[in-house]
Amino acid sequence: MADRVTVIGWDGSPLTEAARAALGAATLVAGAAHHLALPEVPPGAERIRLGSAALAARRIAGHRGTAVVLADGDPGFFGVVRTLRAPEYGLEVEVVPAVSSVAAAFARAGMPWDDAQIVVAHARTLRRAVNVCRAHTKVAVLTSPGAGPAELALLLEGVHRTFFICEALGTDRERVTVLTSDKVADHVWRDPNVVIVVGGSAIAAGPGAAGQGGWLAGRDPNYPPAVRGWALPAAEYTGQDARSAPAGIADFAQLRAAQLARLGPRPGDLLWDIGAGSGAVAVESARFGAAVLAVERDAAACARMSAAARHFGVQLQVVHGIAPLALEALPEPDVVRVGGGGVRTVAACADRRPERIVTHASTRDEAEAVGRVLADGGYAVECALLQSLELDTREWTERERAVVFLLSGSRM
Repeated sequence: MADRVTVIGWDGSPLTEAARAALGAATLVAGAAHHLALPEVPPGAERIRLGSAALAARRIAGHRGTAVVLADGDPGFFGVVRTLRAPEYGLEVEVVPAVSSVAAAFARAGMPWDDAQIVVAHARTLRRAVNVCRAHTKVAVLTSPGAGPAELALLLEGVHRTFFICEALGTDRERVTVLTSDKVADHVWRDPNVVIVVGGSAIAAGPGAAGQGGWLAGRDPNYPPAVRGWALPAAEYTGQDARSAPAGIADFAQLRAAQLARLGPRPGDLLWDIGAGSGAVAVESARFGAAVLAVERDAAACARMSAAARHFGVQLQVVHGIAPLALEALPEPDVVRVGGGGVRTVAACADRRPERIVTHASTRDEAEAVGRVLADGGYAVECALLQSLELDTREWTERERAVVFLLSGSRM
């Protein structure tokens, strides 16, 4: 086992005295090609090209001597330190950090980044990284070959964002390019790089830049939101002019709460809300951090949804169209809520194979038909009969009653 392992971060600036001392005493040095070419690397040290961090960790664990691992930026931030600290290698690790590539990228862009989301994009997580960019207006993406700026921009089709593309930070090949998302796919970019994806007020200075700062990293400075609670009354989403209008069965708060519990929307997910109506499920899913495509046939309802999203400070992509035809060109969903469209729409959603599909029915015959479609589509089906009774507590008399079948399908 290595006597000591020192991980040195490098951001292109001269190495610190501590880093030089550790490197000068090393009998094994691991790093990328440009690290191993540094003049401070001892000529007699064993050298390992750092491709797979796990393979390098095994080699280091079997080495008798002093090991140094060189990594770009801060190696403790989405870096090699996590692998080296894994219990199976039994390594004692000392870290000499440098400025992380994310911090450097935001510095080049001249923006604060305590309110930014930070994601890693590679082949397995590209879709989820894109969904975070849909759901938030300030995201730093650590890219990789095959999951770079062009791929991000292509998958963000229909969502306007500005890209700050930072290549080879800290080197003599450093380049920062600012483009709107529709222009990014027309270029060839070096790998790897850092991409800052911003929209709305974040382009200028970031939320809250002119006033108070935040207190929780990765959140808007105004977090938590002024509105407390979930499954709020439908009138909160439809506006003052609709408070006296009767709510449809799909807008009852108790049904919505049960649907959200079955859907479990979370960061990295793309949720389809089909027949979105008031937009209540769409907005509340976005408040959980999911990216949301809300499909609605009524143009006035689409406008109200967009207004509700602005009111609650969330990102929604509203699609004016009729399901199931309007679903054909949409990106693949993780979870789907069908608020309207019937059995044909549920069947079309099942063909796209999301993890979960949640809907409701007003009659048993309709519930049985939806259940059959989900089962035939390869989903395990749950059904519950929900009864909601709203009381006037001044007189303890019934004010509103709703009975509905809640159906959810989980992909098998």
